[in-house]
Amino acid sequence: MSTIRTRRAALTAVTVTAALVLTGCGGKDSDSGHGSRSGGGRGHNSPSPSAASHNAQDVSFAQGMIPHHRQALEMAELAADRASSPEVRSLAARIEKAQDPEIETMTGWLRSWGETVPNAAHGSHSGMPGMMDGAAMTELEKASGKAFDTRFLTLMVEHHEGAVEMAETQKAKGAYKPATAMADDIVTAQSAEIEEMDKLLDPAED
Repeated sequence: MSTIRTRRAALTAVTVTAALVLTGCGGKDSDSGHGSRSGGGRGHNSPSPSAASHNAQDVSFAQGMIPHHRQALEMAELAADRASSPEVRSLAARIEKAQDPEIETMTGWLRSWGETVPNAAHGSHSGMPGMMDGAAMTELEKASGKAFDTRFLTLMVEHHEGAVEMAETQKAKGAYKPATAMADDIVTAQSAEIEEMDKLLDPAED
């Protein structure tokens, strides 16, 4: 009897141990499977930054600011060989450096949203705040020296004020965080440049 009980006890112990091992393995496999699926879900199913939530204001902001920036670049490019003031040439170079990458970024947003990217037709967006019409641009193109400096600064102040107005609207009504962040940067940078240009136009105020 003692031998039988010993064998039964040993068999029971082996069975329990095997069950525990199988349960443990099954649990690990199950956990691993869920981990893999949830990890895969995070990696492939979550929205990419370009597909994140945006609204009509975000689209309007990008579609308006792209041609607005393009005109600023046109104006800034003229300063390279027409301006007499090194301060004006420096300002124009900074405008180009800041706004050209912003155009590329906003173009990428519109394409990722399946929206139309504005074309580069000259004067086709003259109704926006601060946007120069064809006559004003032609007048600037014909100017040179100190006359150019004054005309450039006067027009660019107005142009920047329009951009700030558009950016403030985006900050208030936009949903896409990268776009509202860019709008905030535009307000900060261009407001500072407006002050700088006002001082260049009227040094006595400094």
